[in-house]
Amino acid sequence: MNLLTIVQQLDIEKKLKDAPDGGYEIGILIGTYLPFAVLVVIAYIMYHRAKKKKRF
Repeated sequence: MNLLTIVQQLDIEKKLKDAPDGGYEIGILIGTYLPFAVLVVIAYIMYHRAKKKKRF
């Protein structure tokens, strides 16, 4: 798992270095971190619903 993370990080750094302009760099960063943020939000919603069901 750690090896996959290191490989992905190197790939992102290479893409940022080879980016033609600033807009492309922003797109790479958004595409990299947005899926993680969405998963965090989904996990929070699931946790909140499970906690709410447990009260009743």
